[in-house]
Amino acid sequence: MKHRIVLLDDYQGIALRMADWSRLRDCEVVALSSHIDDPDELARTLADFDIVMALRERTPLRADLLARLPRLELIVTAGKRNASIDVAAARARGIVVCGTSGLTYPTSELAIGLMLSLARDIPNQQQSLREGRWQTRVGFGLNGKTLGVLGLGTLGSRVARIARAFEMDVIAWSQHLTAERASEVGARRVEKDELFAQSDFISIHLVLSDRTRGLVGARELALMKSTAYLVNTSRGPIVDEAALIEALVAGRIAGAGLDVYDREPLPPGHPILSAPRTVLTPHLGYVTEETYRVFYGEALEDIEAFLAGRPVRVIDA
Repeated sequence: MKHRIVLLDDYQGIALRMADWSRLRDCEVVALSSHIDDPDELARTLADFDIVMALRERTPLRADLLARLPRLELIVTAGKRNASIDVAAARARGIVVCGTSGLTYPTSELAIGLMLSLARDIPNQQQSLREGRWQTRVGFGLNGKTLGVLGLGTLGSRVARIARAFEMDVIAWSQHLTAERASEVGARRVEKDELFAQSDFISIHLVLSDRTRGLVGARELALMKSTAYLVNTSRGPIVDEAALIEALVAGRIAGAGLDVYDREPLPPGHPILSAPRTVLTPHLGYVTEETYRVFYGEALEDIEAFLAGRPVRVIDA
């Protein structure tokens, strides 16, 4: 039987050239460039496919949706985990879930890029120049400033090391972080409230979970200096979005660099789009050609292995 494979959320229309899909003989591979938000439309669209590839958390695959897809045999997610896929429900229906590896440096680089954009007012200065104005604001350097890193795992550690190259003072906090671990990457462990109170920039690098959801709320934002900036390239719901918008509008913090949001794609007219002193990017953290070649290349391997009866990189929970 010919297997039908769908690649979801191919926003840039490049999925079919990121891997040699012709290796899948007797298979039809379809890439969807438009995000499908409506659950009924999504169920109708996916009903005729045997294999679905999800590009990170762009499209949730929950139990209620899986129940409407009796033909589905395999889900491949880009990355080693995907909180938007109900793995237990898939397993209960006999659907195999596999993942891929990824790259750590693109998101870390973007976090630093957002800091530089905020510090030197790069987006606004470019726009002013295009409109015929010259040097409309004085920026500042990262050198000597204090960076607070929330979450000193793989990504947070890389950001800390890059910040040290800018000669920033790096402090860090997470629930289980030790002073020894922080010192390994040139950071100093502090308590959470101290991090918010002392930092000139705060960069978030935590996994979204019940423990971290809403971790940065009105209380934490109130601890920040009025001259401090918040940068989030992790997951939107770690920050209380309404509290952040209120703090920005009221001028209680200097600004924010955001790559992630509670709802993605961000709907037109969303309040964060008009919030002052922000640099906003559309979840570009992992969106590089190098990352995509890993995602799609290993997804192809996952599919080949599954069709051969020997699944690899299986996600069990």
